[in-house]
Amino acid sequence: MKVLHDHGLAPYHTFGIDVTATQIIEAENIDDFINIWHDASFNNMAKLVVGHGSNLLFCEDYQGVVILNRIKGITQTETSTSFCLHVGGGEDWHQLVRWCVDRNIGGLENLALIPGCVGSSPIQNIGAYGVELKDVCQYVDVLDVITQEIKRYDAASCQFGYRDSIFKHQLKDGHIIVAVGFCLPKMWQPKIAYAPLNQFDIATVTLREVFDTVCEVRKAKLPDPAVIGNAGSFFKNPIITKNMLNKLQVNYPTMPSYGVDEQHVKLAAGWLIDQCGLKGYQVGGAKVHPQQALVLTNIGTATAQDVISLAQYVVDSVVAKFDIALEHEVRFMAANVETHLAEIQA
Repeated sequence: MKVLHDHGLAPYHTFGIDVTATQIIEAENIDDFINIWHDASFNNMAKLVVGHGSNLLFCEDYQGVVILNRIKGITQTETSTSFCLHVGGGEDWHQLVRWCVDRNIGGLENLALIPGCVGSSPIQNIGAYGVELKDVCQYVDVLDVITQEIKRYDAASCQFGYRDSIFKHQLKDGHIIVAVGFCLPKMWQPKIAYAPLNQFDIATVTLREVFDTVCEVRKAKLPDPAVIGNAGSFFKNPIITKNMLNKLQVNYPTMPSYGVDEQHVKLAAGWLIDQCGLKGYQVGGAKVHPQQALVLTNIGTATAQDVISLAQYVVDSVVAKFDIALEHEVRFMAANVETHLAEIQA
């Protein structure tokens, strides 16, 4: 393992907030993780495993050890019907998608340009353009740092939900995702129901066309974290009842919605925020992105409190206009434990 001497966290999370950690360590293999957890010098310190930090807001200096998952490697096997990939948790997600497209392996292309590492993808059950991680995940290998055992969880055992999984709950603490297995069918079936992919003919569209289009759209709509600090979609799309939707559409007939089940629909959080006139709204160095209201950004000078205050203002504005409480998708980290916007503002 590699102990970093600069404890500044700005390079290790995409918001780029100027905070520090007591210690930052790179873990390149499973033994590194075990050694960190069983090293007496770290026994009484909080520990946080981070990939690229693409879904994190450090609310203050982290009083503990930040461990960077850098377990690499992609192993490909196949059956008569599928390509099977075993991918290290520290691999870059988008580079994995590109790797597959370059080899004409379909299934991940709708998830292109989602920032983060492979090991983080099951935690959030990442999704875009009609595809979620659960649709392509075969298994997740998890290290229990206390018992030092690795257990394989099949997709059903991961309890995937909308931006949710068992890794946010029962397996949240003391469990490290060291690898993810993917099963991608050789008979590729494009997923193009969502705009802008619905412009294509399902009989003629190519894997490369889907990948390129997703990349183009995301680049046009979303700020590059390397240029403007952000954590992607800040809020989850809220799920409400169809009865509530019918009432809202009396005043907002163009409100977009997507069916979830017989009784519920999903709304577009970005649309709700936009209707509140918040594109470009700014608190200190934190700003609602002018092109995509779902993204809160650090324009270069934001403090954690700026982002927190802006997030609360967005939540309050949407409640006032629609009586819908947005829930943040971004994880909030306090001094040594995960927290929540409501707890901070209480």
